[in-house]
Amino acid sequence: MGVNKKQVRVGLIGYKFMGKAHSNAYRNLPFFFDTEAVPVMQAIAGRDEQGVKQAAEKMGWASYETDWRRLVEREDIDLVDIGTPNNVHAEMAIAAAKAGKHILCEKPLTMTVEESKKVLEAVQEAGVVHMISHNFRFSPAVQFAKKLISEGRLGKIYHIRATYLQDWIMDPAFPLVWRLQKEVSGSGAHGDLAAHIIDLARFLVGEFKEVIGLMETFIKERPIASSSEGLSARGNMEEKGLVEVDDASAFLARFENDAIGTFEATRFAGGNRNGNRFEINGEKGSIRWDLENMNNLEVFFVDDEPGLQGFRTINCTEQHHPFAGAYWPDGHIIGYEHTFINMMTELMKGITCGYSPSPNFEDGLRNQIVLEAVEKSVQDKRWTKIEEILPVASGVEK
Repeated sequence: MGVNKKQVRVGLIGYKFMGKAHSNAYRNLPFFFDTEAVPVMQAIAGRDEQGVKQAAEKMGWASYETDWRRLVEREDIDLVDIGTPNNVHAEMAIAAAKAGKHILCEKPLTMTVEESKKVLEAVQEAGVVHMISHNFRFSPAVQFAKKLISEGRLGKIYHIRATYLQDWIMDPAFPLVWRLQKEVSGSGAHGDLAAHIIDLARFLVGEFKEVIGLMETFIKERPIASSSEGLSARGNMEEKGLVEVDDASAFLARFENDAIGTFEATRFAGGNRNGNRFEINGEKGSIRWDLENMNNLEVFFVDDEPGLQGFRTINCTEQHHPFAGAYWPDGHIIGYEHTFINMMTELMKGITCGYSPSPNFEDGLRNQIVLEAVEKSVQDKRWTKIEEILPVASGVEK
């Protein structure tokens, strides 16, 4: 480590799926990116001492805690990374802000708009750097899509159609894991998957104006979970609990810039393991992206020569594609894990320069507003304007 490098001592809360993804990013960031600030894997926290101890040893953390509060209070922690279920995000983030720590939080930011408002107020009052983990923004292909749109290459945007399709809970015998428990997750596919495509839409197209949606729960009861790891779990078929969250959500949207959108999030799309996809159509062209083929961006321009028109495939691994130049020679593809490295590179820049990189907690609040507007539209069976949710939210402008 260079003598002029600023060390950012990280405390990570949670050590399973997202804990693994974040740990990998902290370990590998200095290898690929030459940032003025570098993460130091200081401590990891989890309730199960045996599990968190093993995770610390395997993933390279210097120490561990079994109480997240002790981690937040430690003087040798500069950045608190929250990789836990949704129901504790707000409490942990507010505590970390009051302790003067910078914060990275997994999505969705909180369970409700009201909670998100309080979290945003806490980090603004504390003056700490904050970021929300919407890692898909940081695929080089998505960043290149943003560049094309910002440069006007697609002209006025007409449409976005976005889907996030999975199938991992289609079996009725799949247990009632925390993602299917309303008191822990807040919502189902809507808050887990639609949160990502809402963030991508705001990043690429702009702010939402109004929405109308529907939500459905296909399996009403499931076995109580006895253990879980990542997206797999075991359960007891003799004991069942009610599923109180959605299995699928779908909604239409109008944007402030007059674009329209269709959005679908489900865990019941058989054959789709992780189908995060979007297509954006403008007056001058279109773009398509698919997470399962994440290095490629499909691009179409209306002024291409007749007879040769059609979508071209751009492999976004060349030196002039965002972030790609830090990795391998052109055409040598990167993967899911690198989106986290790219994201945390921006976080290190923010900590160095004293700003909160986007997506930050204001983005998290805005995303939560859209999520709740869709839920309200389902309840009321009508179009719901974003401004109907905005009055309870501070920190964002209408």
